[in-house]
Amino acid sequence: MMIVASSICKKYTSSRCYAVFPLLTKHRRNLSTSSSSDKVETSKGKIQAIHKKITRPHRIILVRHGQSLGNVDDSTYVNTPDWRVTLTNLGKEQASEAGQKLQRLIGDDERAFFYYSPYERTRQTKDRILEHFSPSNVISAREEPRISEQQFGNFQNVEEVWEAKGVRHKFGRFYYRFPSGESGLDVYSRVSSFISTLVRDCTQYRNAGYDLDKVNVVIVTHGLSLRLFLMRWFQFSVEEFEVSENPGNAQLVVMTKKCVGGHRWYELDNDDRSSLNLPKSCGIPKNVHLHHLMDDSEDTNY
Repeated sequence: MMIVASSICKKYTSSRCYAVFPLLTKHRRNLSTSSSSDKVETSKGKIQAIHKKITRPHRIILVRHGQSLGNVDDSTYVNTPDWRVTLTNLGKEQASEAGQKLQRLIGDDERAFFYYSPYERTRQTKDRILEHFSPSNVISAREEPRISEQQFGNFQNVEEVWEAKGVRHKFGRFYYRFPSGESGLDVYSRVSSFISTLVRDCTQYRNAGYDLDKVNVVIVTHGLSLRLFLMRWFQFSVEEFEVSENPGNAQLVVMTKKCVGGHRWYELDNDDRSSLNLPKSCGIPKNVHLHHLMDDSEDTNY
């Protein structure tokens, strides 16, 4: 496949190109012009396109916040804005345990950069997690509003919310819109936009000299936002999303980079996939199946 280098950035920051990243090999061709800054003239007067290696982090790890006051008492939302709801004492313990697990998974030889929802419960979870990391192993920690919880409205009437959730169960979580709030589709759209930023950030860290094979992305978010992130990345159908379930509080959901030949993609940990009530087909991008790559699957990272 012949690819002009100047088209690489556009091709790989497109919202349609996250799951599998073809490894660009070097190609030569005679070109009539040299207008692209990514082309150089060889000693024989021919123009050679320079292809930059496209890399992605070792893992993408999603973390749901620890148990919040709203998880144990729906009346919390009557007088407290959803984004200010805090963790329970158990939730703080869960977040600390998640930090220990995460540190063991990443180890001392790799680094991480964090995105977290602005909600108080996700901020508290992030803070508890970071207590278990050396500052030298944390590249950055960035607040990201697009991975916030689904909006249910402002101060909430408990009975009205219960009624609305009952209707949502019949109508479907993805398309049902809460009065004065969001639908699952709305959350899906903003999470998709966030993924574009994540991909660009990875490229910037690579250009800054980081070895992304030793870098992990950690996303501290909410149950529904987490599942819709996975839906976008792994191309779930709406029906597959509808049968999925939230992870437990402070649960890690791990996506690990895999490679076969010149193709790279992420696979969802099998235990995590099962805990979300997702079929096996949802643990790997659909286009990996189209390329019949799983027959030659290996754990080599690039």
